[in-house]
Amino acid sequence: MMPKTDRITIIGLGYVGLPLAVEFAKQYHVVGFDINAARIAELKEGNDQTLEVETDELKAVLTYDEHAEKGLFVTSDKDMIAGSNIYIVTVPTPTDALNKPIFTPLVKASETVGAVLKQDDIVIYESTVYPGVTEDICVPILERESGLVFNTSFFAGYSPERINPGDKTHTVTKILKVTSGSTPEIAKRVDDLYKSIITAGTHLAPSIKVAEAAKVIENSQRDINIAFVNELSKIFRLLDIDTQAVLEAAGTKWNFLKFTPGLVGGHCIGVDPYYLAQKAIESGYTPEIILAGRKMNDSMGSYVASETVKMMIKKGATIKGSRALVLGITFKENCPDIRNSRVIDIIREFQSYQVDVDVYDPWASKSEVKHEYGLDLLCSEAELSDAYEAIILAVSHNSFLSLDISQLKSDIGVVFDVKSLLPKVLVDARL
Repeated sequence: MMPKTDRITIIGLGYVGLPLAVEFAKQYHVVGFDINAARIAELKEGNDQTLEVETDELKAVLTYDEHAEKGLFVTSDKDMIAGSNIYIVTVPTPTDALNKPIFTPLVKASETVGAVLKQDDIVIYESTVYPGVTEDICVPILERESGLVFNTSFFAGYSPERINPGDKTHTVTKILKVTSGSTPEIAKRVDDLYKSIITAGTHLAPSIKVAEAAKVIENSQRDINIAFVNELSKIFRLLDIDTQAVLEAAGTKWNFLKFTPGLVGGHCIGVDPYYLAQKAIESGYTPEIILAGRKMNDSMGSYVASETVKMMIKKGATIKGSRALVLGITFKENCPDIRNSRVIDIIREFQSYQVDVDVYDPWASKSEVKHEYGLDLLCSEAELSDAYEAIILAVSHNSFLSLDISQLKSDIGVVFDVKSLLPKVLVDARL
């Protein structure tokens, strides 16, 4: 295959940027830029701590020649990105303590790109935003930093990321990609670019704002559906009905949507609805259903902890000074991603009762958990104690199935299985 003439820079080499960079690097010259020098050093060795890209696959595309016709050249040096004509921004878009969007990474990335932007370059954003951010916030930064005129001297596109961390089936090339551009010609150009690597195909949206809106409602819809079954689980617990049994029975109907209750965190579902809500409020409308769903899902961690404390009291446990074991700190099963994990809500609620909490997760990084949540993570079974008054299975890692739960809990210990992973006979409660 002949190398492609486009030279691409991808800004941000995390869960989204790195897999994308690797795929493009199989056909194009790609510069992977990240401000984290330690991340760049790790990638240069062929290692990816996110586990999204296998070592062999990464090493196969890595190049140390900045002028190579194709391959992935990784760097934290801003000067090395100036030779590209296409820039793809994949930085995170989190929220603050008040659930307001934080645009700092997006602004900084736009400033970095704007400083090297040239005539006819295209800047494509993949970061999750509310409708209007690309053209109303990012483009003015690009114009200011470059001195160029939008849609005359340079152009923009938006193609929302759909990465599912830890999913080895629905990888980046196998997920249909929504694309868009700032002019009809650029939209076609952006669409063709992604078509060259996305085997699942593309969907060309009629505008950048449509593509932005599509992304936030994908996850808002899922968030609301999970909120509904979370509310059902609270109701059925009061009625002493097994929620999982109810969902299994209801699921026999052909058009029943099969969602399950649980904690809702991560980089998308637990964040994106707040972006849409923020834009709606700025426009004069208060979104009741979206915010109600967020309120319900954000309450589940403290609910699990308080319900567990009630069960402990019924079994005669002294709550202050008792010990709890929380299994899992990542936001989802069988992956190391701890971003916006709502397991922390269970832990903090326990701590408010002065319960001593051990957190065990063989997938998570000890240093990252310490930095992000201030917790001393247990990473091996050998570190576990015994006679815990409470055990909460918060994340359904496959490795937890091999634990001897009966040996870990005390005679009056209780087990709350948030994910319904364990055999029912071993647990006292589940969502």
